[in-house]
Amino acid sequence: MTVTSLRDGYVDMPTRRLRQPGNIVFGDSLPSQVSLVDGALRLSVNAFAIDDGDEITLIDTGASNAWHPTMGHLPEALREAKIAIDRVRTIAFTHTHLDHIHGLILADGRDGFPQLTRLLVPRLELGMFRAEARLERFHSRAQPFDAGQRVSAHIETIATPGHEVGHTCFRVMSEGETLLIWGDIVHVPSLQFDRPEVTWEFDADQEQARTSRLQILGLAAGNGCYVAGAHLDSPGVGRVSRTETAFRFEPL
Repeated sequence: MTVTSLRDGYVDMPTRRLRQPGNIVFGDSLPSQVSLVDGALRLSVNAFAIDDGDEITLIDTGASNAWHPTMGHLPEALREAKIAIDRVRTIAFTHTHLDHIHGLILADGRDGFPQLTRLLVPRLELGMFRAEARLERFHSRAQPFDAGQRVSAHIETIATPGHEVGHTCFRVMSEGETLLIWGDIVHVPSLQFDRPEVTWEFDADQEQARTSRLQILGLAAGNGCYVAGAHLDSPGVGRVSRTETAFRFEPL
């Protein structure tokens, strides 16, 4: 199997999005190791293509033109990677926030993946997906999936709620190696590995997001598997190890 990281772009967010336990804004006390660009947090926006030799499963699709103009570059990334869009037959979402789902439709209104046969949405977020008016043509095509369900022979789902109610990690396994494609478990890698208790303003349930983050970081570090994150600095793939007090990300 081959997994390709595809960069949809980036988004710059204010530092107040980071929250300490109790939903407390950092203010002027932001730790020095946090990387800033012109005073803002720059989050890469990544999707991942899994090629089993027959067809391609795409995890998340980026934002297209639904949010900031610095995103919507998934079609260019696919061309750069020499991935034919007709081979993308399955798309599965980690969750239904707009920077993960709107790449179904190109900026000019055409379908991004004309040969799509399966569109998999976390069951707990199916209503949220069907509330997106721009994606109306896909509402009836969405198929719900549950935690623990296998997407294919090599891909299974792990429930990681918190950032959103149905937020899901995809465990990809092949020839003794494992990759966790974990969506929005970590938003700010310069901080949240060292301080996993730090949450994000847009976490639907900050306490649950913190619990899921600790669970998946522990799983990744304990099993020596690779991880791939939607907002880890592009290409967003690496390994997690434990430190004396928390975790460390080792990018490829």
